[in-house]
Amino acid sequence: MIARLLATGLFVIGCSTRTEGACTVSSSSVVFGAYNVFTTSDTSSTGTITYQCGNKDHDVQISLSTGSSGSYSNRTLKRGSEPLNYNLYVDAAFATIWGDGTGGTDTYTNHNPPNGADVNLTIYGRIIAQQDVSVGSYADTIVVTINF
Repeated sequence: MIARLLATGLFVIGCSTRTEGACTVSSSSVVFGAYNVFTTSDTSSTGTITYQCGNKDHDVQISLSTGSSGSYSNRTLKRGSEPLNYNLYVDAAFATIWGDGTGGTDTYTNHNPPNGADVNLTIYGRIIAQQDVSVGSYADTIVVTINF
């Protein structure tokens, strides 16, 4: 039996910041690579959010949007209209969904970030195993919002 593989499972993160503030934010994509529909294990990957704040910025909170699915419970990478379920987490145990703090999700919060230094946060991504999907590239766009 030959396994069907997705060429890539690409996840792209877009960023938004308040221009009047002293904090900046950037990100790197969570790239899942090949996904084998016959594997019984979930496919995991990581990405990075980097932020930097000035000395007057406190109570930094970073949230992630739902992406194209409109739901935190099942984010979806898409190839046209075909979905591939995945999610993003704040922890390596994949226990807490990274969202906006609603519906059982959590945000990243730092009450006293370091002044003028980059802070790197890991985004943990997971595609659920054994989804019957077509071969091709799947993508989603997530908006990263930093409040301070």
